[in-house]
Amino acid sequence: MDDSNAKGRGLVRAVVLSVAAGVVLALSACNTVEGVGKDLQEASQNTKEALSD
Repeated sequence: MDDSNAKGRGLVRAVVLSVAAGVVLALSACNTVEGVGKDLQEASQNTKEALSD
């Protein structure tokens, strides 16, 4: 019985770590996408200014 209890705890620990890793990756991806969006907006603005001159 003790062995099955240890396996259950290990499974729970693995699931918790997987979820935590997923959250961290999702948050870092949001920051990356936001940064790319800002870069594209800046490039667009610079292009508009260059064409209007």
